[in-house]
Amino acid sequence: MESCLLIKFLTFRGHTVNAVCESFHLGKDAGFKIVAHMMPDLPNVGWERDMAQFAEYFENPAFRSDGLKIYPTLVISGTGLYELYRTGRYKSYPPSTLVDLVARILALVPPWTRVYRIQRDIPMPVVTSGVKEGNLRELASKRMEELGAKCWDVRSREVGIQAIHNKIFPSQIELIRRDYVANGGWETFLAYEDPRQNILVGLLRLRKCSPETFRPELRVNVEGEGNNDPNCSIIRELHVYGSAVPISAKDPTKFQHQGFGTLLMEEAERIAKYEHGALKIAVISGVGTRDYYRKLGYELEGPYMVKGIC
Repeated sequence: MESCLLIKFLTFRGHTVNAVCESFHLGKDAGFKIVAHMMPDLPNVGWERDMAQFAEYFENPAFRSDGLKIYPTLVISGTGLYELYRTGRYKSYPPSTLVDLVARILALVPPWTRVYRIQRDIPMPVVTSGVKEGNLRELASKRMEELGAKCWDVRSREVGIQAIHNKIFPSQIELIRRDYVANGGWETFLAYEDPRQNILVGLLRLRKCSPETFRPELRVNVEGEGNNDPNCSIIRELHVYGSAVPISAKDPTKFQHQGFGTLLMEEAERIAKYEHGALKIAVISGVGTRDYYRKLGYELEGPYMVKGIC
């Protein structure tokens, strides 16, 4: 945490680490999925501290976002960093060092986190120094193979990604549950997977609302007990992977609308009622999927679809 504070001071971020942690907490309590950006190779850091900071990011409950974008530092003309580079006070990692670093970072990613992107989509002609290979994720994956490591992030395990890149398909699908603490709350990551082949078919993120939950829709008034306990659980994400299928249609060759989503919802409701002690459960839902939740007994309340489970 102390090294994070120093780096933010040196790079003029303008906010504190505590502010980041608080925003993660508030966002998750409101049901949002949290995606963070992390930048290795910042000034005055170095390989060992980069590794230590990513390890802390995945292990420290104050961080632990749902998704991550890894953006290695690039030197762009006209920036403060360019002046450090021009005067010899900053030097980017050699390409092989950066590839090795990213590979080792990917090996640390927990199975409930999705790595959305690795490196920014910035035209190479404007980059003075930094990684210039456009296939950094691919290079890092090859380095992981050399190290005998695997990436357990959500994206790497998606059924469609596995079919396209590895030509493998799930055969024995089962429900896998992973519980962890993050941002002041109890998180449950439910997934239908083929664990033998490391293939992910669908996932659900369930959170027991913390006492600091501020949305009125997620707080339940209990007669005689005031309003100090939210008594609510929230589903922050439901996603079944594979090729898109319209909500009203079915395709036996694809995984959407084969019942995995409904099974995940039923298990989430069971956990919320019997383990969280919740009186209601909410879903943060887009407009287009509200009818799906209505069929499961949910009703619109504010921006959420909610259902009593007492």
